[in-house]
Amino acid sequence: MTETEQKSNINMESKTTPEASVSLEGYKESNIKKARLQSTLAALLEDPILSDVPKKPTLSDVDALLSLEFGSAMRINVVKLDATSLDVALMNSATVKDLKLAIKKKVNEMEQSKMGHRHISWKHVWGNFCLSYHNEKLLDDNAAVEEYGIRNNSQVHFVPCVASKGSRRHSKRRRHRFFHGLSKRM
Repeated sequence: MTETEQKSNINMESKTTPEASVSLEGYKESNIKKARLQSTLAALLEDPILSDVPKKPTLSDVDALLSLEFGSAMRINVVKLDATSLDVALMNSATVKDLKLAIKKKVNEMEQSKMGHRHISWKHVWGNFCLSYHNEKLLDDNAAVEEYGIRNNSQVHFVPCVASKGSRRHSKRRRHRFFHGLSKRM
């Protein structure tokens, strides 16, 4: 190497070393800020006032909870077949499909926090069960939940149903025919 190349290498080394230390300090500083933010967020989520906020809230979760506080959304209690229940928040203009999606999201979130990843076949769930409010089945996914009389703090139940293939309407007759057909074969 020539003398000029050695000098330029020395200059380059002296220039990169302070920059590397600055970026290292910035990295440490950003990690400290993230750790502080995470601990503050964890402390806020443990507050009883914010108990209805999910552990990893999305913007739509926060929006629904704010709408609930301002009265433009409703909280619906969903009673499962094992008599346990869960609460979901929906906009007042929500449809039955929105209710089903909120239930799916809430159940998946609960299962994830309890057991890790567990797959639930929602096609099977909605094919064999439906929601009911005051003994009226919520069969039309496009109907607004308010059309069924569902308001804030209403209670919706899961009930067993089977959809017939032709009309996609739920009926118990198909299930009866299925089991009746099995007994004839034996």
